[in-house]
Amino acid sequence: MNYSRRSSHPPMSQINVVPYIDVMLVLLVIFMITAPLMNPGQIDLPSVGKSLAPPVAPLEIIIKRDTTLALRDHGRGGVEFPVSIDELVGQLKKSLAKNPEQAVVISADKRVRYEEVINVMDMLQQQNIKKIGLLTKTR
Repeated sequence: MNYSRRSSHPPMSQINVVPYIDVMLVLLVIFMITAPLMNPGQIDLPSVGKSLAPPVAPLEIIIKRDTTLALRDHGRGGVEFPVSIDELVGQLKKSLAKNPEQAVVISADKRVRYEEVINVMDMLQQQNIKKIGLLTKTR
């Protein structure tokens, strides 16, 4: 007896992706239609109280070309007046008594030796001033 095969073709081993593409296109159309119709949710954010004290304007210590010192208080109009080291320490103690978080910036002439700036910074650290900055000019 002869047994014959019904088909002479080998079995197909590929996946037909056309139905998947059809489903994806239908979903895309559904999302494109429904997305503009949806209302975005509103978020109820927490609120904080306002600060009671306004920020304090910094004191500016100016080191001039001849290494003399001057003090400018931006909180009192920004008038510059010359001081010695002892007067500077006294003024800083007064300012720290009023506001322990008082910021101090140092502005020095660019021809002043770096050692002079470091000496002033050292004196500020000895007075327990926490906020010390250097003032520069933009180009």
